[in-house]
Amino acid sequence: MAFRVRNIAILFAFCLVSGRLAAQDVLEYVNPFVGTSDYGATNPGALVPNGMMSVSPFNVMGSDLNRYDKDSRWWSTPYDFTNRYFTGFSHVNLSGVGCPDLGSILIMPVTGDVMPDYTVYGSEYDSQTASPGYYSLRLVRYGIKAEVTATRRTSAERYVFPGGRGNILVNLGEGLTNESGAYLRKVSDTEIEGMKLLGTFCYNPQKVFPVYFVIRVDRQPSETGFWKKQRPMTGVEAAWTPDNGKYKLYTEYGRDIAGDDIGYYFSFDGLAEGESVQVQVGVSFVSMDNARENLDAEQHGFDFDSVRTAAEALWRRDLSKIKVQGGTREQKRVFYTALYHTLIHPNILNDVNGEYPLMESSGTGKVEDGCERYTVFSLWDTYRNLHQLLTLVYPERQLDMVRSMVSIAREWGWMPRWELYGRETFTMEGDPAIPVITDTWLKGLRDFDVDAAYKAMRRSALTPGCENVLRRDIDPYLEKGYIPLGVYAQDLAGDVSVSHALEYYVADHALSVLADSLGHKEDSEMFMRHSMGYRHYYCPDYGTLRPLNPDGSFYEPFDPGQGADFETAPGFHEGSAWNYTFYVPHDIKGLAKLMGGRRAFVEKLQTVFDSGLYDPANEPDIAYPYLFSYFKGEEWRTQEQVSRLLDEYYRDAPDGIPGNDDTGAMSAWAVFSMMGFYPDCPGDPYYILTTPVFDRVEIELDPDFYGTDVLVIEKDPDTSGKYIDAVYSGGKKYGGFRIGHKELLDGGHLVFKLKDEK
Repeated sequence: MAFRVRNIAILFAFCLVSGRLAAQDVLEYVNPFVGTSDYGATNPGALVPNGMMSVSPFNVMGSDLNRYDKDSRWWSTPYDFTNRYFTGFSHVNLSGVGCPDLGSILIMPVTGDVMPDYTVYGSEYDSQTASPGYYSLRLVRYGIKAEVTATRRTSAERYVFPGGRGNILVNLGEGLTNESGAYLRKVSDTEIEGMKLLGTFCYNPQKVFPVYFVIRVDRQPSETGFWKKQRPMTGVEAAWTPDNGKYKLYTEYGRDIAGDDIGYYFSFDGLAEGESVQVQVGVSFVSMDNARENLDAEQHGFDFDSVRTAAEALWRRDLSKIKVQGGTREQKRVFYTALYHTLIHPNILNDVNGEYPLMESSGTGKVEDGCERYTVFSLWDTYRNLHQLLTLVYPERQLDMVRSMVSIAREWGWMPRWELYGRETFTMEGDPAIPVITDTWLKGLRDFDVDAAYKAMRRSALTPGCENVLRRDIDPYLEKGYIPLGVYAQDLAGDVSVSHALEYYVADHALSVLADSLGHKEDSEMFMRHSMGYRHYYCPDYGTLRPLNPDGSFYEPFDPGQGADFETAPGFHEGSAWNYTFYVPHDIKGLAKLMGGRRAFVEKLQTVFDSGLYDPANEPDIAYPYLFSYFKGEEWRTQEQVSRLLDEYYRDAPDGIPGNDDTGAMSAWAVFSMMGFYPDCPGDPYYILTTPVFDRVEIELDPDFYGTDVLVIEKDPDTSGKYIDAVYSGGKKYGGFRIGHKELLDGGHLVFKLKDEK
């Protein structure tokens, strides 16, 4: 036995010396505080990969002197690193999203008397720490240590009190949702169940849905009760109502309660110093019974440490799918934190029994055994890179996501655009499920009903606008090949016709490629013609895309720089003409021809970077750095810009993401870019190569899907520099800087010879 232990120790030491990242060390390179300031909209709370449950510290509402107002600031995250006023842990949260919703069922530990008003019971905090699957802090006001962890559908929470009287407050009135309605029922002294109304994402008043919950505590309380905020009154009525507009406790009431701004408390007298109270929360989007079943299935008794250990094991497994060697500690922290962020959304929606809420319906569906239903399809963001990463590294998960999209189309009639817990929010534009499904199919993941998918995608691409849910403004697009100003879709963005049309061109190109793969030749030719309509918008006078009037003339007065910093610009959504002009990823060579050829294209694209017109924090121009590599001899510009952008915008710090993470899209950009390749055209199974950050990258592949178990990317150890001199795939020199998915995997080993000069 001693000999065996010694050999294991030697092997472990060798792995460290050789630079191979040991699996147990991966979690050390994740910093959940990255992206928690500067509108990154991530949070450091506890969750497991793609889990339904997340438990986040909630500090966006505080005292009058320290208050973050989600409405006045369009606040979309439960937590900001720069704030220090804690009002509870929120359950089921969004990460890296630009609109407020969810972030409710707030649980707050306090000492002394029960105070239902969050502006009164909040506390400053210190000693916070976070790692994958775990978060803790100390409440300065109460001297309470609070810790949380999670399973896929439940939370485990431990509150260590300083002694005396301790309370657990359950606040159902506050949260990031604009809905305040809820229902509560006392099941026993140690258990409650209920429902909290959510919805109004991006302030859409029509999209509401319930989350059901069961909450348990691990010990008999000395007292329990409800509270409810009283209806504010004016005039004579207010004068004789002592609780007017205030919270009222119901200490002797034991029945159900419902309404706005309600809550519950558990009180515990005589706690010893250092004694803890454990809390469990199970959730479901189907029923309270399912929430209880989820809790019973995923936690057996109260064992906080075991739940934390299991959560960490899940993260260790997923993050270890990619191993890196070389680079600095900060670069590893940036990389693995980015990978961590890409594994939050989409997340599971179904309960342990397989049930889930049907799309845009009050009914309940059920997944097949072994499958999962996913939600939070922020596809305008994630269709560009995140799903390509999942397809490569986590293919079974990506297949379940595609199956979920196909099921959504069966239930609702349409593919999702920005789906949230069974509701379509219609946020942003385009038809982004099409490139995702096409990309997945072309890369060999085909265990889904592609005919049903194609039927649904064809429907949205050709149905007239009066009947079309996804493309309300499609009529002129089909008739003229473009959308003029004055034609509106349903995303409430305003007059953003060019942005809408560009998204349709990308989707129709992907649909053309899929149609060709399925043998629909006439459809393929038709959709390819549609995808070339972007040429209508090209204005030679400015060398950019330019909005069109209903009569086909160019809009004026026109300023291609208008729209920077999210100001309103006719024809463009969240950007200027410069942020959109090069967004024709399916026809870069054709766009270059319009601009006067390769030299003109390259010079104009370089101007975008040199003049500060590139926006690293928004999606339309996210692939711009890679477009130089379409032209022989200009690839060095890609390598230079990608290196600069990584160094400038991605850091191991709370503001270490260039703006909103967009459910992992910005993080996926970093993961791909640091590995040395990037999917530049959604729906096209190719990658553009660039200089990798690390000396060696090993991507664990699933041989059931790809016939091989590893892809290795490394720098030639005998060369160095920022620029690529030559690329070898599978031992053979590769002639170019754009490589197909199959070519990449068949080669299995990508080697970059580097140089210092351009």
